[in-house]
Amino acid sequence: MSADPRRLRPRDALRVTGVGLRARPLRATLSALGIAIGTAAIVAVLGLSASSQAGLLAEIDRLGTNLLTLEAGRSVTGEPSRLPAEAPVRIGHLSGVQTLAHTALVRGRSVYRSPLIPVTDTGGLQVRATSLNLPAVLNTGVARGDWLNAATARVPVAVLGAGAARRLGIDRVFPGRRIWLGGRWFAVAGVLRSAPLAPEVDESALIGYPAARRYLGFTGLVRGRPTAGLPSSVYVRAGTDHVAAVQALLARTASPEAPDEVDVSQPSDALTARAAAAGAFDSLFLGLGVVALIVGAVGVANIMVISVLERRSEIGLRRALGATRGQIRSQFLGESILLATIGGVVGVLAGAAATAIYAGTKGWAVVIPAQAWSGGIGSAILIGALAGLMPAVRASRLPPTVALRTA
Repeated sequence: MSADPRRLRPRDALRVTGVGLRARPLRATLSALGIAIGTAAIVAVLGLSASSQAGLLAEIDRLGTNLLTLEAGRSVTGEPSRLPAEAPVRIGHLSGVQTLAHTALVRGRSVYRSPLIPVTDTGGLQVRATSLNLPAVLNTGVARGDWLNAATARVPVAVLGAGAARRLGIDRVFPGRRIWLGGRWFAVAGVLRSAPLAPEVDESALIGYPAARRYLGFTGLVRGRPTAGLPSSVYVRAGTDHVAAVQALLARTASPEAPDEVDVSQPSDALTARAAAAGAFDSLFLGLGVVALIVGAVGVANIMVISVLERRSEIGLRRALGATRGQIRSQFLGESILLATIGGVVGVLAGAAATAIYAGTKGWAVVIPAQAWSGGIGSAILIGALAGLMPAVRASRLPPTVALRTA
C-alpha cells in the first residue's frame, strides 16, 4: 500500500479486492456459478441460433434459390383444379427456363408395407407419377438403390421419398423388397435423399407415368384422346437473373384459360422465412438465461452483504489506519464486479464450447455473434456492479469505532 492512504496503486487495489474471494472460495464459486450459468445460456442460445441459421442458409444456397413450383390450385367453386397436359411443354418454351420436371398426384391410391395393413392407416403417404429428371431438377439424389429409368418407369417399380421410406420402416433396398401400392405389389428400386424444396415428394411413392396408367388406371384426356394422367406439380429451374420474370409468366403460360387456378411459389422463400423465424423460439431460452443471471445477481448481492457483516473488524481496522470511505467502497464493489466477471468469462467459454460441440454434430458452421460474448461479459459486469453497490456503500458508511466495537 502506498504511503498516502488517499492513493492506492491499481495493483494493490486488485490484491485487496481479491482477498475476500480467496478467503471464502466455496461461497465465491457458488455465487459465480449462477452468473456463469446465465451467461452460458445466453451465449449458447445466440450462438446456436446464428449457427443453425447459417447452416440453413448454406443449405438453401446449395439447393439453389432459382427453383419455382407450380401447382394446380382450386377452381372458383372450390374444387381441385387440373393443369393442362400441355403445361410442361408450354413452360419449357419460356425464355429464362433452364429445365423442369413434373409429378402427378394419383388420387385414391395409397401405399402400405403389406396388404395386411388396415386401409385407413395411410400414414399420410401419397402416390405420384413422375418425370424421370425429377432428382436433377430438385437437386437431390438417391440415398439407397436406384432411380427410375425408361424401363422401370413402365413396370410396377417405385422409388420412395425419404419420409415415405421412414414411415414404412424401409431403411435398405434389396432384390425382392416390395410395397403394397394401389392394390398390387410394386418393387422398391430405391429411396431418395430428402428434398427440402419439395416436401410433398418426401412423403410420396414415385412411379413412372406409363406404370401409373397401365397398373393404376391413371389417365387423362387431351383433345379427346386418353393419355397418362395430368400433372399436378411442375418444378421449374429458372436462370438466376430471370427468376422474377419467369415467375410472373408461369401461371398464364401453364393455363391460359384459368391462370387464377394455378399456384406459383418459390420454395426457398419458405426456408429463408423459417431461418428468420427460428429466432422467435429463442426468446424463451433467452428469458431463462436472464432469469439465471438475476438469480446469480441475487447470489452475488447476498455474499457481499454477508461479507460486510462478517468483515466489520477488517473494515474498522482499515478505516482506523487511514483508509478512506472511497477505498472501502471500491474494495467491496471491486470484489462484486470481479466475482461476476469471473462467472461471466466462464459462462462465455462454456456457452461457446456448447455451441461448437452441437454445431459440429449437425455439420453447421460455428458462429458466435460478437454481441453474444461481449453482451454476456458486459451484462455480468453490470450485474456485479449493481449487486455490489449497496453492500459497498454500506461498508463505506461504517464508522471505525462502531465497526471495531461490534466486531
